[in-house]
Amino acid sequence: MSTFDFSDLTPERILDAVESIGVYPISGLLPLNSYENRVYQFVAEDNKRYVVKFYRPERWSSLQIQEEHDFSYELVDGEVPVVAPIKRDNTSLFEYQGYRFAMFPSVGGRTFEADNYDHLEVLGRFIGRLHSVAKTKQFAVRPTISCQEFLHDAKRSLIDSNLISPSLETPFMTVLQQVITLTEEKYSPINEIRLHGDCHIGNILWTGNELTFVDLDDARQGPAVQDLWMMLSGDESEQRMQMDTLLCAYDEFSSLDLQELRLIEPLRALRMINYMGWLAKRWNDLAFQRNFSWFASDKYWEQQILSLKEQLAALHEAPLKLLP
Repeated sequence: MSTFDFSDLTPERILDAVESIGVYPISGLLPLNSYENRVYQFVAEDNKRYVVKFYRPERWSSLQIQEEHDFSYELVDGEVPVVAPIKRDNTSLFEYQGYRFAMFPSVGGRTFEADNYDHLEVLGRFIGRLHSVAKTKQFAVRPTISCQEFLHDAKRSLIDSNLISPSLETPFMTVLQQVITLTEEKYSPINEIRLHGDCHIGNILWTGNELTFVDLDDARQGPAVQDLWMMLSGDESEQRMQMDTLLCAYDEFSSLDLQELRLIEPLRALRMINYMGWLAKRWNDLAFQRNFSWFASDKYWEQQILSLKEQLAALHEAPLKLLP
């Protein structure tokens, strides 16, 4: 089965897969917003809502997926609110006709507001609780945030895609390499822990009066600040206040080496370049061509040249410092 191939994952096959573990849908399948995997919500015969997630073939090994599941159970045991997979006969990772999948309870909630300082304080406390569990051991098989994967492999995917028009290729690749070189120079984590890995507002929900983390699909090793910096926005003074709010609450449960603040801009560069490489690598998947059609346009690459220049300037600036 090809890395990019979900073409055989028909509604009939999805239903057969779900029923193979003793769950019987009574509603239709509602596709949820996921491109890397295929995710569907449905109501089962017990009148509860569930989510079934089919993993992209060949992206993670079964051991790596299981390690993600086990991490989520550790977090639940540590009273950290995450949506963990449902077990059937003490199993959480299932396979049907070559597709690996997992089942989750369907969790609804309000959107997290990153510009709300009360919300940031609660989030800081929750990430501190998550990291207090995460620090107790290391991942054995899931990867670490690395310059090789996020920069060099991503660049190779961009080159191989042939999506950048000849007129823009030289200016784009020139600034891209400058950002890669400086990021690699500046990205030197002191300590690496298990992370949520993709802690942005889309993966955080208010359920009742507390936050819930969803989607540990990108869990990996890396510096703790990776799970914090994506909440920052605005000018430098606003980012200082936001990080100060997060860390005052975070410190109730965990501690951050403040030297990690110098990793924020390198991590931002890693994410920017890895995202472009991810789109290029997945371009043969028709779902990506339908939903990211702008990725093949000259306008997009012109914007990325400007964004990379701005990020290059940010990498040259002094690291974020907290309020005195």
